[in-house]
Amino acid sequence: MRKYFITGLLILVPLAITLWVLHAVISTMDQTLLLLPIQWRPETLLGVKLPGFGVILTVLIIFLTGLLTKNFIGNYVVAGWESLLNRIPIVNSIYSSVKQVSDTLFSSSGNAFSKALLLQYPREGVWTIAFLTGTPAAEVAGHLAGEFISVYVPTTPNPTSGFFLIVPKKDVIELNMSVDTALKYVVSMGVVAPEMSNDVNTM
Repeated sequence: MRKYFITGLLILVPLAITLWVLHAVISTMDQTLLLLPIQWRPETLLGVKLPGFGVILTVLIIFLTGLLTKNFIGNYVVAGWESLLNRIPIVNSIYSSVKQVSDTLFSSSGNAFSKALLLQYPREGVWTIAFLTGTPAAEVAGHLAGEFISVYVPTTPNPTSGFFLIVPKKDVIELNMSVDTALKYVVSMGVVAPEMSNDVNTM
């Protein structure tokens, strides 16, 4: 009985959590329907509420925003909007910080989380998974002797928090696994072992 119960949990718990997350995301996105005039909302036009319609509206708004800002007028409007936000105390520090992170993570030319690495942390002889985020800023690099890289060490099982480290490049081992696979490995606390080759390269 205990074995069957645990097997059932292993099947149903991931499914339940997935459905819960999807429900939370869809419910949150459905709030974008409040942007529409009452006469344009599905419950007014069709007489019934359509769950998930806000997802379509959200995706459409994001797509149109990207499309409109890809021309000269759109860039001018965005520049003016950012200039206004940067003049508001407190708001400017929050907005600029979030924008720098989002530009790094979502830019197609960025190098955030470009490689999965093996690093000795928090002490020598103890290894953990880290991710390459780039190279130290010029001001920092000027005080360091040798070649250093910037890495992010995520916490488990929540990889959205972690530690930013600047380490010697020679002390890092590049793993032959994708960033997504390495993240799954971290989130599962090492339970879900990735399939990988035996070849590893020092950077």
